[in-house]
Amino acid sequence: MSVLTAAGPEHLSRLLPMVAAYHEYEGIVSTDSRRRAALEPLLRGTPLGQVWLIGPKMAPVGYVAVGLGWSIEFAGPDAFVDELYIREAVRGRGMGSQALDALAIELSGRGVVALHLEVAHGNARAQAFCARRGFARRENYFLMTRRL
Repeated sequence: MSVLTAAGPEHLSRLLPMVAAYHEYEGIVSTDSRRRAALEPLLRGTPLGQVWLIGPKMAPVGYVAVGLGWSIEFAGPDAFVDELYIREAVRGRGMGSQALDALAIELSGRGVVALHLEVAHGNARAQAFCARRGFARRENYFLMTRRL
């Protein structure tokens, strides 16, 4: 059994509370309607990204959302882990590791050549977790954003 299940429209009601919990944990200000509007295209199959449930299909313990792009530097398709969430009660049991490893295999099989993610400067635990999964800091770069 895979730790990841591709999420579809039928999973929206399971995802919304987890996304809200993640946003609360990270201090992201949003609303249920905005989260719904952000998730629905991903669940309907937009080519710009995808969401996977983590854990048992009928009782997921988390999710990972990925946006897809292209990198000249990495010479091909790349992907960005937009959000990765595991319920607090089951953190530390390896499900996040299994999910990232399965995600890397899935995306590599689709031709993706680089997987990126963002970690808060003050979250040493998350930084160590990502480093153990093969992610490396890019010392000369940091993420900058312009809202459109």
